[in-house]
Amino acid sequence: MVDISLTRIYELIVILYAVSVLLYFIDFVQHNRKANKVAFWLLSIVWFLQTIFLFLRMWETSRVPILTISEGLYFYAWVLITLSLVINRLFRVDFVVFFTNAIGFLIMAIHTFAPMETQTSVEAERLVSELLIFHITMAILSYGAFSISFVFSALYLVQYDLLKKKKWNKRLMRIEDLTKLDYLSYVLILIGVPLLLLSLMLGLIWAYIKVVDFHWYDTKVLGSFFMLLAYSAYLYVRLRRGIQGRAIAIWNIALFLILLINFFLFGSLSNFHFWES
Repeated sequence: MVDISLTRIYELIVILYAVSVLLYFIDFVQHNRKANKVAFWLLSIVWFLQTIFLFLRMWETSRVPILTISEGLYFYAWVLITLSLVINRLFRVDFVVFFTNAIGFLIMAIHTFAPMETQTSVEAERLVSELLIFHITMAILSYGAFSISFVFSALYLVQYDLLKKKKWNKRLMRIEDLTKLDYLSYVLILIGVPLLLLSLMLGLIWAYIKVVDFHWYDTKVLGSFFMLLAYSAYLYVRLRRGIQGRAIAIWNIALFLILLINFFLFGSLSNFHFWES
């Protein structure tokens, strides 16, 4: 009965999430500030409910709930909402919350409706350690930073297209200038890369200590190191080659799409990332 009630509450969260994203879309298309305000409050309710369940799960398990793919998706969605609300509060960049939480809604919907294992296996409980917790937490935080960086790059391309076509409308005025969008996208990758590097270092240490059949050629290991190299290359060409603007924004969007493949596909093919299967 309790599991059924929790499922219904999760479904309610997804519904509220969907309405919020829909209202943000209406604001994006029609410049409806009232829809924007209602969407913000609905999203705040979603964040509040997600935070309550996150801490309840932490209290129940005495750990950060990120050891299964279901828990990881939930935490990922929570990170996206949190970061989008904080960034919107600090920088007041219109449409960032909409695009970020369109991704977050997709993640939350997969978490709620996909037939995934929600309880951590006995083996995972046995192998869990603070090292593993830090590894997964830092990885998800880096993914959150890369996700919002992607949103800024997408907004950059939208603004660039509007300026190129000389569409001087309200949407153009509400999106930040190209320089700021480009800079914020860069800063978030600058934060995400060291987080991902530290996560991989901790994960390798944990694997060597705990995993008997650890192999360097595991798909998730190779995919994660590829992402680290790809985002590091982004920083290199930006800092040393001075490449900015539209070209680097397209590069960032392509990197994020590869990141999603690494998160979903390579995780399912991994031999020892049992918490993601």
